[in-house]
Amino acid sequence: MSVLAPAAPLDPFPGTRFTPLATPSRGSSRTSVWQVEIQPGTAATPHRLTDEEIFVVLDGQARVWLGGQATTATTGDSIVVPADTDFALENGGAAPLRLLCVLPVGGQARIGDGDPFTPPWAL
Repeated sequence: MSVLAPAAPLDPFPGTRFTPLATPSRGSSRTSVWQVEIQPGTAATPHRLTDEEIFVVLDGQARVWLGGQATTATTGDSIVVPADTDFALENGGAAPLRLLCVLPVGGQARIGDGDPFTPPWAL
């Protein structure tokens, strides 16, 4: 059993903060979990994933584009992103958006036609 305090947040994009909670570098072997916080006005980063990713909205309102369709998710909603599906998410409200994110270990992201990569907050 491991009980860990959250890791130091990562700020790779302006207006977005990722806090690793359970990742391979923190002892998990099958599932990566992190919290993401997106400030109002922060632009979405369209991408695809090599594996299913799940978000749970903890606070705020998310504007979501999934497979060419737009929708809104609010506190308590889950967003299930299938593998190899165009996806983008941004803050759709006036307050910070906080989400819990789950991705199987080994899952990678791809932006545009770029090579797949493991997000640093999932390592």
